[in-house]
Amino acid sequence: MLMTAQRYNRNPQCWHFRHGPIDLTVHADGEPNCVLSAHELAWAQFQTMLPELVQELAQLRRAIDLCASNPMRGTIARSMWEACAPLAQPTLTHPEGFITSMAAVAGAVAQAVLSSYQRSGIERAWVNNGGDIALYLTNDTSVQIGLVSDITRAMGRDPDSELLLDGELLIEAQMPVRGVATSGWRGRSHSFGIADSVTVLAATAAQADAAATLIANAVNCDDPSIVRQPANQLLDDTDLGSRRVTVDVPVLAPKVVAQALERGQQYAQGLQTQGLIFAALLYCQGQIEIVGLKACLNV
Repeated sequence: MLMTAQRYNRNPQCWHFRHGPIDLTVHADGEPNCVLSAHELAWAQFQTMLPELVQELAQLRRAIDLCASNPMRGTIARSMWEACAPLAQPTLTHPEGFITSMAAVAGAVAQAVLSSYQRSGIERAWVNNGGDIALYLTNDTSVQIGLVSDITRAMGRDPDSELLLDGELLIEAQMPVRGVATSGWRGRSHSFGIADSVTVLAATAAQADAAATLIANAVNCDDPSIVRQPANQLLDDTDLGSRRVTVDVPVLAPKVVAQALERGQQYAQGLQTQGLIFAALLYCQGQIEIVGLKACLNV
């Protein structure tokens, strides 16, 4: 039985929604009555999301078949599959072409909640689902998003506490970016790679989430000191099966780190060329690689 959804009012513009593993911060600026109405609409929609996803969980955990059409029924589940399907193509840095729709779940949920704010009277809004962010920007509005190279610094902290940032991204309304997501081996989801963090800017939060997952996987090397375990030994219901995921990364030689980042950068550049992402920032042990526009970055 699923626990009851909960919400907490932080201020008139900002709410905190929680339901099982889903933990969102939502913010909206605009006409007060419109903001209030949008928050209520988002809350009503949010309460149905987890039960709907659970109904299709078995299918969502299956590897995407490039030869099949979208098998999902629900709006969020379908958007997850659509964000991940273009990434199921085998490449030099992703030879198996393995991906499940779960790679986009956090971004897709944020994106679905954001739809309640895409209406007259709302100037800008964002939904933050554990660092995967869906954006709504109008006219000349913009938003600054903090960058944290070590994901563990942001995990489990009090939302009202100050977080030491490594940089900021300025996302403006005229940019083709409405989704930002971060992934890495220290994050909430398992990773095959060694990236401390990979942040991706894309047209939607679901696309950013899926791409960040695979770019983080591509930041990798075969150093024997890296500790890996089968995913199903760490989590019974994982969608990754017995594939080995990263559980510990010691300090590596700078050259090894640079080579791993280069692999991730090459994969990210391929996604950018295909129009699947707008930009990406890759961090690993003090080194950084940037793919795409640098004008919005302040580090």
